[in-house]
Amino acid sequence: MKELVCYGAVVWLLLFAGEVLGQSLDQAKQLYDQGHYEEAKPVFERLVKQAPANGTYNHWYGVCCYETGELEKALPYLEAGVKRKIQESYRYLAMLCFKTYRFEQAESLFGEYIALIGKRKQDTSVFIEWKDRAAKARQMLENVEWIQIIDSIVTGKDDFLHTYSLSKESGSILPANDVFTGTPAKDVFPVYVNRLGNKIFYAQQTDGHFRIYTQSRLIDSWGDEKLLPPIVNCGEDNSYPFVLPDGITLYYASTNGHSIGGYDLFVTRYNTSTNSYLAPQQLGMPFNSIYNDYFIVFDEFKKLGWFVSDRFQPEGKVCVYLFTIGTKIETPQEAATEEKRLRAMPFSISCTWADDTLYADLIQLAYETPPVEKDLIKKDFEFIVNHNLAYYTLDEIPCLEARNLYAKYLSMDKQVTELQSRLETLRAEYANGNVGAREHLRNTILQAEARFEVLSSQLPVLEKQARNAVLSVSAIRTK
Repeated sequence: MKELVCYGAVVWLLLFAGEVLGQSLDQAKQLYDQGHYEEAKPVFERLVKQAPANGTYNHWYGVCCYETGELEKALPYLEAGVKRKIQESYRYLAMLCFKTYRFEQAESLFGEYIALIGKRKQDTSVFIEWKDRAAKARQMLENVEWIQIIDSIVTGKDDFLHTYSLSKESGSILPANDVFTGTPAKDVFPVYVNRLGNKIFYAQQTDGHFRIYTQSRLIDSWGDEKLLPPIVNCGEDNSYPFVLPDGITLYYASTNGHSIGGYDLFVTRYNTSTNSYLAPQQLGMPFNSIYNDYFIVFDEFKKLGWFVSDRFQPEGKVCVYLFTIGTKIETPQEAATEEKRLRAMPFSISCTWADDTLYADLIQLAYETPPVEKDLIKKDFEFIVNHNLAYYTLDEIPCLEARNLYAKYLSMDKQVTELQSRLETLRAEYANGNVGAREHLRNTILQAEARFEVLSSQLPVLEKQARNAVLSVSAIRTK
């Protein structure tokens, strides 16, 4: 009799436990369907531990981990779901691989998911786009640039301008309300001012989308606003312009059709011969990511650069990455995919550091006004060829071709200086003149400014030609 009672109690307990489990599963599934993944997750975790081979339980728990931001934790469970041929596991695992820079796997999984839903006559267009993005990102990852990111600062998206200080030679970047009178305080998008202080580049909203404009300084105000051509302002939004000291190389962010994230970074150059811009080129990783990459700035005087991204950041925050420039390091052919993935993200900047290299002095230099160099020797000029070679007189330049090119550079540089002085005089006359005189002076000033822009853009070309001539001779001598 006692045995019967005990047996009945065991059966009752098993039935009760099954009923409770069924209720918990039903409740968890309801929470799951409503998008309450955090609340549903503990039940699915328990079920997976009880039945590790159950593909559905693995899928549900993997999705909960994915939706709550635990991507690496979700990976094996979604892989188990794919192994059990659960359709939506393919989609979630593809997205997870994309977000964690496993682009080759993402591309393959999107392809499999497209095939599955295609058989059911479901719309595949969105996932074809995702597959194409994964393919672009995979190619970009293969050629990730081997830069050294030496510091990073997380800040508010509207506050990142305060995290660095450019040298005078690189121009300046200011909030719009520091440049334009009457601009609302909320409009803090960056305005680039060139080193001469006579030209600005900025973005402003037109018909609901951001476009890049430029203006020139006429006397004491900005004017002659021009919209940059469609080859630059393509796609929905274009913003965050920065121009190198050569006056022709423009970096900016765009959401055009080549983007792998939201905003991607691009570079173009102004062609003085055709008075137009060249086709923009997309920057590689790690400058670009699958997230928004807003701004890239170079300070050639400090040999440093910054780029801004919201990768792995909460809403409203960005990370400002500080990196070294001036030394081109090719991606090692033997580099493993995993090493490339870590450098492209980069979730930890220390993986980009060179061995036994200290960056404290460079980091300090990044956030201060650079010291003024003292003249220790008499110089007619300073022609820097590379880090180890510089000339200070024409007689020192050993190559006749380079000497002639640099002499032409010096002559043109003098013309630019004289033209700048003349412009200042003309602007002063304009300010003090009557209406008739101003109308005449206006055309003269605009012509002089156009001539100034042409000569200024030719200067870096001549200097580069002279530098290459010296290096060619040095290369021949070392053979």
